Amino acid sequence: MVVDTDGYQALIEHLAMNLDVFTSTIGDTGEETIEDVSTDMVASNIMVLFEQNPELHSSVRFKLLKEVDLVIQDLEEVLAGVWNKPASNEQVTFLEEYIALVKNLFDNAVAIYD
Repeated sequence: MVVDTDGYQALIEHLAMNLDVFTSTIGDTGEETIEDVSTDMVASNIMVLFEQNPELHSSVRFKLLKEVDLVIQDLEEVLAGVWNKPASNEQVTFLEEYIALVKNLFDNAVAIYD
């Protein structure tokens, strides 16, 4: 649906090519870990998607949630070395942009079911 698309693979490559954002120790960090920030943002975006598409059948919603789990697993795998470290402002900004792009892929996938 999403994870098996060329667009998603391109996003994973984009993430991998920007790992320097996550290796930098410069910048303010908060209390939240990269895991917390990532999972919260993905969850918020999928909730928005469901709110924007209340007519989605429960079976489609279930498929989307399974895909969301895969997205989180991929993020955890690529960012394993820093997954449990506090997120800097720069990292949060990158994750916001990255997860917004992932949401766009989900929006496109949902449009097929309309």
